[in-house]
Amino acid sequence: MKFKNKCVMSGIEFIADTNTLLYIINKYPCVQPFLDMRTGISVITEMELLSFSKITTADDIVLRNLISKCAVISLNKPIKERTILLRRKYGTKLPDSIVAATAIECELPLVTADKGFKKIEELDLRLLEL
Repeated sequence: MKFKNKCVMSGIEFIADTNTLLYIINKYPCVQPFLDMRTGISVITEMELLSFSKITTADDIVLRNLISKCAVISLNKPIKERTILLRRKYGTKLPDSIVAATAIECELPLVTADKGFKKIEELDLRLLEL
């Protein structure tokens, strides 16, 4: 079974970037259309969220609760290979390349507020605007 089929079979409807989850926590109206959808995140997003240096215990609990409602997608060979290709082609930062590669390999849209993803032609991008 190919990896992307696992994403489809699990019912994931989109991949959320780190800022998307922060917008959900802060109840920004721009994320309202995505609240009832099954969310997937890259393992790198999980690590970014939980590794902020000034995170409080209360924030950690809120973040872990939100992450538990998402499908966390680990790195695998197709995502790693796609990450390498994206970095070479677009010069994107490694975390952004991993997130984009995850969305591309899962054949799902990436929901983000980061306009830097616009340059990745292969990506089905849903750009959030405040």
